[in-house]
Parts: sequence; structure tokens; C-alpha cells
Amino acid sequence: MINNSNENALMDDANSPELNIKIMGLVSADFVKVSDQLKEASYQIRQRKFSENPVFVIANGDVDLGLLLIGPGELGNRYEYRASYMEEFVGRKLIGEESVLLFKENYKEPDEYCCLFALIGEFSGFIYVPYPED
Repeated sequence: MINNSNENALMDDANSPELNIKIMGLVSADFVKVSDQLKEASYQIRQRKFSENPVFVIANGDVDLGLLLIGPGELGNRYEYRASYMEEFVGRKLIGEESVLLFKENYKEPDEYCCLFALIGEFSGFIYVPYPED
């Protein structure tokens, strides 16, 4: 759990024990359908040196953040997935400059975990979901 972020409530729920189990279930079930595409996009973002910290926005409505990667229903998925990265979140002041180091310290290995910024119902926050093993 990220708990040192005083100005950024969005970071406070990253996989905390209080994370709504129903939300995690919905995200996980949907994530399995798109995980290969997100893993490849994460690799490309890092390989092309856009960022070392890819973030994928998962939302049940249109969001003006990142670039549309997978629309709802494209792969049997329920949610929309948008490709972004930490620097966009900083530029839009969703992550404060003073929280960049904290974000990086808590960022999980991008070859093993997908960093999702979930905007589902009343929930908004960062979630790390492991990629399925082949």
C-alpha cells in the first residue's frame, strides 16, 4: 500500500487491503482477456523510451487520459483500456511532483505486473495485476 502520499489521494488505494473485492474481481476477469496486448504495449512503451513506468487506464466510460488501446468489447472485454505513463499523470497533476519518487519506489516490475489506473464506478486508484503466466 502506498501511504506516504499526502497530496495525492489517488495513490492511497494501490492494492490496499481495503480495495473493494468486487472491483478487483471485475478488473481481474476483464484483464485476462486483454493482458497479452497490455504486456506488449508496456514493453513497447519502455523499449521506445517513452517511459519506464507505463500505466494503463481502465474505465467503464470515456476518459480523456492516455490513448485508446482497446475499446469495450474488442476482445470480449467489458472495459476500455488506454495507454499512458507516469509522466502524463505528473503533467496532469494526478501525481504530484513531490510524489514521483514514491510512485517509482512502489511501481512493480513491469514485465510481471500491469499498473492499472482504474476508474470504475466510485473507485479510482492504481492497481497492480500480475500478468498470467504462459
